[in-house]
Amino acid sequence: MATWQLALDTQPDSFWVSLRYFNIYRLLLALVFLSAVLIFGDSLNFGSHSLAQFKYVSGAYLLLAIAYQALLEKLRSHFNFQLSLHVITDIVASVLMMNASDGFRSGLGVMLLISLAAAALVSRGALMLFYAALASIAILLEQTYWILQFDHGTANFVQPGLLSIGYFATALITNQLAQRVIRQERVMRQRSVDLSNQLRINQLVIQDMQDAVLVVDGNGLVRQHNPQVSLLLGSQAPELDQIENYSPEIARLLGRWRSQRDCSTQTLLLTGSGKQVRARFVEAGTDGGSFSLVFLEDLSRLQEQAQQLKLAALGRLTANIAHEIRNPLSAISHASELLLEERRYPSQERLLHIIQDNSKRLDRMVHDVLELTRRDRVRPEAIQLAAFLPPFVDEFAQNEKIPSTSFALELHGVGEISFDRVHLQQVLWNLLRNAWRHSRQREASVRVAVRCQANRVELRVIDDGEGVPTHLRQQLFEPFFTTYSGGTGLGLYIAREMCAANGAILEYAEQPVGGGGADFRMLCGGGPA
Repeated sequence: MATWQLALDTQPDSFWVSLRYFNIYRLLLALVFLSAVLIFGDSLNFGSHSLAQFKYVSGAYLLLAIAYQALLEKLRSHFNFQLSLHVITDIVASVLMMNASDGFRSGLGVMLLISLAAAALVSRGALMLFYAALASIAILLEQTYWILQFDHGTANFVQPGLLSIGYFATALITNQLAQRVIRQERVMRQRSVDLSNQLRINQLVIQDMQDAVLVVDGNGLVRQHNPQVSLLLGSQAPELDQIENYSPEIARLLGRWRSQRDCSTQTLLLTGSGKQVRARFVEAGTDGGSFSLVFLEDLSRLQEQAQQLKLAALGRLTANIAHEIRNPLSAISHASELLLEERRYPSQERLLHIIQDNSKRLDRMVHDVLELTRRDRVRPEAIQLAAFLPPFVDEFAQNEKIPSTSFALELHGVGEISFDRVHLQQVLWNLLRNAWRHSRQREASVRVAVRCQANRVELRVIDDGEGVPTHLRQQLFEPFFTTYSGGTGLGLYIAREMCAANGAILEYAEQPVGGGGADFRMLCGGGPA
């Protein structure tokens, strides 16, 4: 019983919709029959044997159709029971109206074909054969009534018998066609779900890809793209626009690839962001390649990743070497100091100073190398730059024996950043030392400017020197690159790494604020305090 109830209550929605339409047909048919006899009487042969019986049956038929319609709106269960009730009502009403209209000769028996066909569309198993058998028995019994009551010939059973065969044939054929349609509908519904899931997965994959992806149709319209496109273009990518409005360079390469198909991978420079990317074009779609996929790979990111891997391995090696060098280096430095106290010849003093200077330089290099292994030890704290910078600059000037008037502070707003205090001191110490070394070394030669924006603080160290030559700017932050004979070449590299560890960016500004020489800019998260 529980299985039967479950089967009744789990019919597809399309079955309920079909049953509702079927009942609307029944309601209209009953209304036509009742209107016909009320207006024309028995002139249309409806109710020619018993007009009163036809009126009462068609009226009851109409009322039952209205009741069934209300029941379908309120109750969405017991589907087979409701269907059986509808079909039996059709059979009983049709037979009674046939009886009131001179029997089989009225032609009303043909109306049951529509009822049986409609029932076969939504019924399953042997239920539709039960409906056909019930209709056949009803037609034959009605014909038997006329033979027994009015002594009609037995030959009159031929036409009802043929109609009964038609009932079974209609039920079987319609049911088979309906089952085939249901199977196809089920397959299409499953394919629709699979396609929707696949589209959702594709969307997630495209959104999370590190490469920028654009889907371009045959007319050059970008149908889809991921957020990486905006990052590579350096501006917000438009929606559903021509590829030329995204990047003329990409549009030109795509057009050439579509016309010539000479090379699917090319390297180009995006003028909007200045980034060098590798563009790869892939044909998509089955209608002659009407859609094209454009993959944009950031070459600078690949180079940075390769450099990070190389430096990680190099860092582990150099850290071990630095530890081994520090002890003998300390011994050499200590021995040179002892020899300097016991010097006998002037030339010996000069050589000992050379030993000490180079020992100190090696010690600084070992210290910088060891700092590379500590960049991930970050303890951020909220730092008020207005309170932090003045005493720091004074301390730097005092330790480096530089006049404090050589530094000018420009605080535009009260900025607060989240930064490791030791890291910030080391970064600024390195930037100020480089700025002073390459400046004209006079009053206000080095400027420290702070500007606060909505959610970002910009800190710049600017000198009044000649600046960095254009051909050397790409190498500024490379390890072991230096233009100073006494430098280690690790200062700016370590400064940038420490900024990255604190979520900040250190870069060289091409156009210094207010003119000047070199301009190093730190972009930190934060804002007005």
